[in-house]
Amino acid sequence: MFKELFNEKKAAQVAAFFLIRANASLSILKLMKLMYLAERRSFENYGEGVVGDRLVSMPHGPVLSITYNHMSGELISTPGGWDSWVSDRAEHSLSLNDGKRNATVDDLLELSDADVAVLEEVWKKFGHMTQYQVRDYTHNGGCPEWQDPDGSMIPMKPEELFKALNFSPEQSNAYIARMNQQAAINAAHRSSAH
Repeated sequence: MFKELFNEKKAAQVAAFFLIRANASLSILKLMKLMYLAERRSFENYGEGVVGDRLVSMPHGPVLSITYNHMSGELISTPGGWDSWVSDRAEHSLSLNDGKRNATVDDLLELSDADVAVLEEVWKKFGHMTQYQVRDYTHNGGCPEWQDPDGSMIPMKPEELFKALNFSPEQSNAYIARMNQQAAINAAHRSSAH
């Protein structure tokens, strides 16, 4: 389902948002945690994520799986996607692409006002923290949906996140139904485009 919900352009621009706020460079660990916390906050506020990524538990906390694969250089970027905004990893950090060094939040046209509000909220709360402080926050009760994967990776079910966010079973089922419906629409759209 999440493969059909993932929006690479939005993921790239969420990363760009945090890189802009950090004056162009962040450690991979901190950027991933900020992006996860933004996705989580969007679910909490609106019942849907910003980028629609697959959520997983990894040793350093919760992770956006497809975004992590882009950060690691394991996926080929589409036009206007990840590589358009984010440079290759160097010294365990990511930065804005050379052509985007002067970008501002107003240039992030894939992001809605609601998305930007969530990102601003996450940056205000966590942007001043070190990568390890943010990681520790996600481990030590800040993200109760995270499970220690014992050196591996555990996929996270949407129900687990919704339970951690104190959603009722009815709310959880309604959001999951909406996600499944959107995934089906996206899949149909992609197949008709080919």
